[in-house]
Amino acid sequence: MLVAGVEDKFRQCCQQYCMTYTNFLDLRQRSLIEKSLRELGVSGSEVRCVFYGGYEDAERTMAVFLPDYADERDCPLSVIRIKVPAGSRKLTHRDYLGSILGLGIRREMTGDILVTDSGAEIIVMDDVKEFILLNYCKAGRTTLKLEAVQVEELNIPEQKTVMINDTVASLRLDNVISSAFQMSRAKASEAIRGGFVFVNSMQSEKPDMQVDEGSKLVLRGKGKAYLKTVGGRTRKDRIFIEIERYL
Repeated sequence: MLVAGVEDKFRQCCQQYCMTYTNFLDLRQRSLIEKSLRELGVSGSEVRCVFYGGYEDAERTMAVFLPDYADERDCPLSVIRIKVPAGSRKLTHRDYLGSILGLGIRREMTGDILVTDSGAEIIVMDDVKEFILLNYCKAGRTTLKLEAVQVEELNIPEQKTVMINDTVASLRLDNVISSAFQMSRAKASEAIRGGFVFVNSMQSEKPDMQVDEGSKLVLRGKGKAYLKTVGGRTRKDRIFIEIERYL
């Protein structure tokens, strides 16, 4: 149903020559849609498809179909900026997500939730913006102060990272995931086959897939990392790699 709906959005854009878009997609849904669009031949049409979530590195994105005059930044998105009172318990991503869903809002209507020192920035579809502003007043026992701002005003918090220097026998995906997320190769292979690993936003279920320098790696439930550098070889013919992992 998801793929069929997206194909309808593509055809609508072609026929009416106007911007069309989906609701927010998670990485697995995006991967399915990208595969479907390649089979549909979207890249060879006059319509462009981009995945847009309000900022460059967004994890949750919309599939946006654009005629040549349109821009994805015209999508009807807003940011709900949340501030919590000084001295309150620091809320987590789970706190915000749980309380938003508790209002009856479907997950596909909200994009990334960026937790900041003073609260959070939540990217939402304009369709639910006013409802959230009127009804979202607490997360647990913590009182929230809300305002809506333009996506261009999004405050992206600085993310903490750690650099990992390691050696691997080869650039197989299971080797690199094992190094990036500090787990055994067997566990990494299991996660890959289970569909929990994404390379450059595409789901990969092949442990022997070769990973290129610069690739973005996501392990659902564990976070994301980048293969920053592929170096030379050791005397034992292992490959030096440098990985930046987001905490």
